[in-house]
Order: sequence, then C-alpha cells, then structure tokens
Amino acid sequence: MQRREFLSVASLAVAAGAVHPVFAAAAAKPLGIEMFSIPKLAEKDLRGTLALLASMGYTQVQFYGPFDFSPAATIAEWKALEPKLGFSGSGLYGHTPQQVKAILSEHRLTAPSLHTDLETLQEKMGQLADTAHVLGTEYVILPAIPADRRKTLDGYKRMADVFNTIGRSAQQHGLKFGYHNHGYGWREMQGKIPERVLFDSTDPRLVYLEMDVFWTTAAGVDPVQLMKDYPSRYKQLHLKDMKQRQTFKGDGGDPGQWMELFPLMTSAGDGVLDLGGIVAQGKKVGIEEYIVEQDIVADPQVALKRSADYVSKLL
Repeated sequence: MQRREFLSVASLAVAAGAVHPVFAAAAAKPLGIEMFSIPKLAEKDLRGTLALLASMGYTQVQFYGPFDFSPAATIAEWKALEPKLGFSGSGLYGHTPQQVKAILSEHRLTAPSLHTDLETLQEKMGQLADTAHVLGTEYVILPAIPADRRKTLDGYKRMADVFNTIGRSAQQHGLKFGYHNHGYGWREMQGKIPERVLFDSTDPRLVYLEMDVFWTTAAGVDPVQLMKDYPSRYKQLHLKDMKQRQTFKGDGGDPGQWMELFPLMTSAGDGVLDLGGIVAQGKKVGIEEYIVEQDIVADPQVALKRSADYVSKLL
C-alpha cells in the first residue's frame, strides 16, 4: 500500500502546530523539503506554508500523491485514512498545476521531484507528466513497494520488470522514474539480498534511486557504502537524524517495525547519524537533491528550521 500502508499505522503520531513568525534564512545551495513533513499546514494554507518553508531556507519542495487524477480506488483508500490522520490533503492540495507553479515562482521555489503511488505511475503516467511539466518536475518517484508485491525474491524480480516498464513510460513522457528504498528488503532471501536483486535487475537508464538515510540505517545498511556500491543510481537523499542508532528487530517489512523506531526520528544534527559524511559522499556520486523529510514532527515550524540550518551548512 506504499505511503498509505505507512500512514495507517503512523497517523496517531502525526501532528503539526500553528505557524510561528516568519524565519529568515538562506541556503547556500538548493535544499529540499518533503511536503509530508508539514501536511496539516499545507492543507489549510498551501501558499502560506510554501512561504514559510522558503523563509526557513528551503528552495525545493517534493509533493506527494495521490493526485486528483490518480485512480479512484487509490484516492478512496487515502481519504479513508482522514479520521486517523487528521488531514486528507495530498497532491497539489486542491490547486491546479498552474496555480501551484505561480506560488512556487513567487517564493523562488522549485519542485524537481515528486512522490506518488504505484497505480498512478502505471495507469496515469500521461496526466502525471502533464502536471509534472507544468511544475517543472523531472523525477516521479515511488515511495515504497506494496507489501503484497515483495513477499518473495520472485516478487522483487517481478517488481524489477514493473519498474523497467514504468521507467520506459516515464522516459517516453519526458520524465525520469525513481524508487525510494525503505527499510525492507535487506535481509537475505534464498541467499540473496532482495533490494540488491531489484537494483541489479533494473535498467540504470530507466530506474533511478532515492535513499532515506534513516530507514537505510535502520535496516543495518551503511548509506555511504550503498552510494559507493551504486554511484550512478542515487539522485535524491531523504535526510533526517536518529536519536540513537538502532536497527529493526526483524526484516523491516511491516509497519509495526517502523512504528517502533518513529520516536528515534529527530531533526538533522540532533542525532547520531554522520550526515556530514553522507552528504559528502552524495556530492561525490552526483546527488541532485538533498531533501529534509521528518515524517512525524510535533512542531514543524521549529524542527524543520533546525534541519534547514544544519543541512544548509553541509551543502
């Protein structure tokens, strides 16, 4: 269920406060923010939220789906989570692509990549591309593989074929397809590491990668080494910190294991991850977007400003 699966168990921990006074900061280089870090404020006032993020020093935003043109079943499943989440906004929050582009331009923001679900990528690439081109978006990224598609090694192999097909479709529509690796798929199946099988079975000209450094670490994998292993594949990094280093008790494949680690998430620079080393390696392999993502943050106006200040110094 990708992000919906994640949200169904994470929702009780999601919170957002009221907007604080505007902060003034400027990132030395482009610095991104995943909009799921601040969903409640964005749903209430997208223009004000984008202005706030720009004032913190962010220069890029990453929207998440579903979008208003996503398959009806996907939208219905997302809406069903509203009672638990306390919000239902996603995509462009009821705005047209042209309206969002105008707001982004007003605040000197860009949207080089976005997240959306598997069904939208498979069934609605044309409409996704139309929106992406208006926004100036280059990468369309799948945040996670649905659980029922990754139960076996053969499942991962089949997903590699699906990814190549999506990547080819994206390319034909003037886009690039990316996959955000989560914490699952790093325990052996039949003597092989499923995520590596997936990476190695996809065409590097069609399928790019985005790494979440928190979940990669939680899987017991070194983010720096992973970039060394696939130096031409990774194009985005999701950055957040970990209060203390800890790995999944199991294979990282179910939301319950993710929930156990949510309390360890913290703003960049407030934890134990070597974000300096990770960003340094990212520069070596050509990472194009450094994106702060704090899925659960009680006071986003403060927490996201702390992350912006810290990461901007690394860039």
